[in-house]
This record gives sequence, C-alpha cells and structure tokens, in this order.
Amino acid sequence: MNRDPALDTFLAEAAELLAAMEGVLLRCEQGVDNPEAINELFRAAHTIKGSAGLFGLDTIVAFTHVVEGVLDRARSGGLPITAAAAAILLECSDHIGTLVGSIAAGGSADDPELLQRGLLILQRLTLETGFSPATASTRPAATAVTTTELAPEDAERAITDSWHLSVRFRDSVLRNGMDPLSFIRYLTTFGTITGIQVVDDALPDAAQFDAECCYIGFDIGFKTDADKARIGAAFEFVRDDCTLQILAPRSGIAAYAALLCALPEPKQRIGELLVSCGTLTAQELAICLAAPAASALAGPPPDTATAPPLDALGTRQNHGRRSTDAKPTDGKTDSRSIRVDGDKLDQLIDWIGELIIAGAATGSIARQAGLPVLQESALQLAHIVSEIRDQALKLRMMQIGSTFSRFHRVVRDVAREIGKDITLEVTGAETELDRTLVEGIADPLTHLVRNAIDHGIETPDVRLARGKSAAGLVRLNAYHDAGSVIIEVSDDGGGLKRDRILAKAAERGIISAGETLTDAQIYALIFEPGFSTAETVTNLSGRGVGMDVVKRNISALRGTVEVQSEEGKGTQIRIRLPLTLAIIDGFEVGVGRSHFVIPLDLVEECVDSGAGDDAQPGASAGHISLHGSVLPLIRLRDMFSIQQEAGRRQSIVVVRSAGRRVGIMVDELLGELQAVIKPLSKLFSELKGIGGSTILGSGKVALILDIPGLVERTHARNRSVDELQRSRMRTRDVALS
Repeated sequence: MNRDPALDTFLAEAAELLAAMEGVLLRCEQGVDNPEAINELFRAAHTIKGSAGLFGLDTIVAFTHVVEGVLDRARSGGLPITAAAAAILLECSDHIGTLVGSIAAGGSADDPELLQRGLLILQRLTLETGFSPATASTRPAATAVTTTELAPEDAERAITDSWHLSVRFRDSVLRNGMDPLSFIRYLTTFGTITGIQVVDDALPDAAQFDAECCYIGFDIGFKTDADKARIGAAFEFVRDDCTLQILAPRSGIAAYAALLCALPEPKQRIGELLVSCGTLTAQELAICLAAPAASALAGPPPDTATAPPLDALGTRQNHGRRSTDAKPTDGKTDSRSIRVDGDKLDQLIDWIGELIIAGAATGSIARQAGLPVLQESALQLAHIVSEIRDQALKLRMMQIGSTFSRFHRVVRDVAREIGKDITLEVTGAETELDRTLVEGIADPLTHLVRNAIDHGIETPDVRLARGKSAAGLVRLNAYHDAGSVIIEVSDDGGGLKRDRILAKAAERGIISAGETLTDAQIYALIFEPGFSTAETVTNLSGRGVGMDVVKRNISALRGTVEVQSEEGKGTQIRIRLPLTLAIIDGFEVGVGRSHFVIPLDLVEECVDSGAGDDAQPGASAGHISLHGSVLPLIRLRDMFSIQQEAGRRQSIVVVRSAGRRVGIMVDELLGELQAVIKPLSKLFSELKGIGGSTILGSGKVALILDIPGLVERTHARNRSVDELQRSRMRTRDVALS
C-alpha cells in the first residue's frame, strides 16, 4: 500500500527539525546561553508535535508534549538549560528521532520497548530539570493537543469502550465567529455522545463577565467507529481557539492520570467529570489520582498563540504561502523553495545524459554532411544542452555542511566515552557537491573522525606533558580545487608513528624488511586490509577493520585519499572527489580502433613521445624524463592487449592522482567531450583500470579510465620491480662474497 505523500513530508521535516535541535542543544551543552536558541528549540518541538498530531502519531505527540513543556518553561526564564539538562534533552531528541525513524521504516512508534524507553527518559528529564508539569502554570493553547498512553501494553486499562474528549475553548472563539455547540452537535453525525459535562470553572464574576468571551469547556464520552484523526478533524476550524485532549477506548490508567495533570482544573474536579461522563469508574479514578508517573507523562499545554498555524501537510503557513522546504535554523520559510523527490531528480539527470548523447550524434552527423547551416544548428544545440546539463547538475548539488554538522554529536559522544576533551572545528560547510557523493562520503568520514579521536588525539595528561592544551582539536574542511572537491580531516594529536607502521607492515609481509619507501607510501599502508598499529582493542578501533573500507568506499566514488602526518604534531587525511558521478568533462584518446576517456580534471598536459631518433629517452623501458623528473608510463596497448599496431608517432597524456603523476601512452588525441557515465555490469565489476563506459556521438562505446587505480597500480608495480632488483643485487653480492 502506498504511503500518504503528506506523511513523507512530515517525516522529512521532522528529520530536519531534529537535526536543528541537536545542533542547538550541543551549543547549549557548551554553555551558550541564547534566548533565541531556546525559542528555536521550542518551535522545533512544537512543530513536530503539531504535525505528528495530524497523522494520529499519538506516541510522538505525547512524548514531545512533555519536552515542549520543559522548553516552554525554559524560554519564559523559569528553567535554566544547564549542560546536564541539555544532555538529557539530547536523549529526548534522539528518542523522537527513533520514533520518527520507526514510522519512516514502515513500522510503528507504539512498540512496548520504545514506550518503556520513553518513560525512563522522561523520568530522568523530570528529575534533572525539576520540571513538574502538574504544578506548572496552565495557559490556553493555540493548537489542538492530543495525548495518549505511554505505558507498556501490560499496564492496567480502563474498562470503558468510549472515547473521551476534553475540550477547552479559548475566550476568543466567539469573537472569531465560531459556535462551540456546533462542533459538539457535529460529533453526533458520526457517533453517539454517551456522556457530556459542561466545565464552567473559568466563569468570572458578573462584574467581569464579557458577553463576547467564551468561558466554558466540555468533557465528553463519545462512542464511534471513527479513528482519532476523524474525531480531531471535527474541531479543525477551531484548532487555534481550543485545547483538545483525546483518549482512545480502554486506554491505560497512566494515560488518564496524565490527563489529570494536563488540564487546568484541579485533579479531583477533572476526575469527577470523567466519572460523570462514564469514562472512568470511581475505583479507576482512585488509581489515577494515586499514579506516581502522572506528572512525568503530561505537561501543560504551552502558550503558542504567536506560532503560525499548521496546514494540511503539517507545514507552517506564512502569509498565505506554503513552503515545504523548511529552514529550521532561523525559523523562516522561503516560498520559492520546494521539495523534489530524489528519484525523480535522478531520472531527470538520466534523460539529460541521453540528450547529451543524442546531441553528440547530431553534431557528428552535421560534420559528416558538411552543411554549414546544419553545423551551426548543431553547435547551438550543443550549447543549449550544455547549459541544461549544468543547471540540472546544480539541482543535485548539496552543501556538505549538512553532513559535517552531524559530527558535532559524534565528537561529543565518542570523546565522553573515552574520557577526552575534544573540540570540532568546521570550515567550508558551504562547499557544494553531488548529493550522491554527500550520502556516500558520510560513512568514511565517520570512521576517519572516530579514528582521529581514538588514535590521533592524546589523553589530556599526555597532551599537557607535551606542552599542548588539554583539549584536542579535530578539523573538518572542504573546498573546491581544479574541478574536484577536497575534504580534509585533520587533528592536532600525536601523528602517525612512521617506524611502527614500517615494522608492522614488514611483520605482516606487506613490504620486505629494509625496503625504502617515501613518507606518502608509508602512510598509505594504513589502508591495507587488516592493518592496525593499535596496542589495545577498544570499542572504537584496534581490530584493523575500517581504513581499508574507507579507501574502498572512496574509490567507489571515483575519489582518492592521501595522508600527511608529522609525529607529535598531528595528521591530515585529504579526500579528493569529483563534483558529480553522473556526467563529466572528459578527454578522448584512441589506441588502435579502441577509444578511451580520461577525466579532464586529472589531465595535466599532453606531450609528443617522438619517433625514431626523436623518441623520448626511456620510453621503451616504461618511463620517460619529463621536466627534470622521471615519469612512469602506462601503455594502454599492452594493458588491454590491443592487437592493432601503433602508428609511427604516439602521444603521452600526463595525469595526476593523489599527488603522483604518470604518463599514458596513446595513439591519438581526439579532444574534449561531455561523457555520460554508464556503470559497468557486475560481470565486469572486477575489471582493473576501468571506471565505467560512455557512448560517443558516433555511437561507439568508449571506456572511461580509472586513473586513480591505474596510478596506484603503476607505482606498486615500480616498487615491486625496484625491490626485485635490490633482491637480485643482494643475492649477487652474497654469491660474490
């Protein structure tokens, strides 16, 4: 069964609001005392609660209602948000996220284990903040509030088979043209009122009585086959002018105990109303009045008269306009922003890719025809397609800040777990890259950050002994560079121990004893499968599982990773990623009758290899001398066993990856093109040196070279050759001696 699209909107908005709450609470935990921050927390909790109520998500409503009550007291100045209180509120935010996540996964938020966990968190919140909803000031609400039980399913339940409605109208309902009795009468169109009591406790003396004000409310016993959403919808037109509490038939006693605390009248008075309506028996009322958990389960309806009302989608209305792209960080909405389904956006990019291929074919036909008018038209089409491509790709671009922001929580939790004081510094959060890359890089970054905290940053006493501050620093930085995105994870810890890495690599047979390696080559060894220099195994690391997965995941994104470190000073891991995985600017080359595409941003220059006496020195030996340095060569003809003979003159395309350069020898340089990346089938998933394919304008298929993989293989091959030569030299020396 298809899910209501409006529910998906709520789930997406709730995730954004929870992320915003987490960021604010982390700042509060660090001692930031900002009234606007508390207001932001309250607005987020209130929006989640109100939107959840529209979909009958009663467990989310009830839990968030208590959190909202705490935040309402905090924003009025009656409750300070200490570091400890912020920590508990973070747990509350996490629990709401768990409930929302359960709904998003197609499950339910009413799982007994989740309900019990929520009860425990709320009890801790009450103890930590000293907030007692039962004794808090009661102010009328601007939006309807629904409550439900939070007790486990085996808790004692009431015997009534009727719904119970407690509605308290605001004094402005009459001035707004609404008749409270009309809503009571409407209930009889889809159910039977089994009991009704008028609540007139708020009536003033005759001297203060205002004929245009409403002072009454109702407690109603109601029998119907309709669900809670239908009942709540009966009061839709007075959502801003009443407080509405709805309890389902046979609710747990704890839910009724919570209702006693949530309403403004004294508990005994409310209990008498419930008994008069037939909702509770006298014995059940006695149990409710004695229930110790009541104050932890309900809170006073917060004063939200200034909050914009909710529309049918659970989003905020702003001067009659709707925005489904929430901006929770500043409480404002942008009527020009809309949500777009990610799958639909991917389909758009796919079709634009097909348009690029068709446009290239048109250009090829125009050149073959030799008609100037047709060629001019094809060029104009190519220009338009290029603009469409750029604009469409921008639609998929996301700021990496949304990924970076989650690491404030990661650093905080992990540092506490291992007893370290660590600060996270984020720069370049506005850097944009393809959303698929943002999603794909999250797990590798998480491992790198956790690794920096566990392995990189020293304990406070060690840092002080080394003349450093007790608090460590982890930095996340992102920026654009030469058509790529660079993401840096760095720390000011103890750095990588070069000698220990070499010894461990030799011990595991990764390198030969005495082998000479550069610093970059040594540090790259940490990405070998199973490699670890940790002396002890912890919950975070030490098993040698992770860094190889990090590199594999980054390689799957057509990225590269390199390490720089200085012992005693810290470590920096730099990740280079393409801007997008869908369409790239490429450089086409030919070898025999085969065509290959090299990502243009990796190309440094093209040089002529020469022929005969003019041939580049060392070209036949697999390397050349270029600009005073030795450049390894890759011969695509040999690598892919291409049978056609080479021409008299060949060219060398110089490429760079992860700070290392190689030359690729080809027959022809065919120029730049836009390449639509087509992934290889699983049959070719293990093919080395190839990262995908593309269709040329001529209709031919060209293979896209995996330059990082080729560079790594070439340098590994050269290391093996050098080691073999050294081994032969040692053997010869032994024989001569």
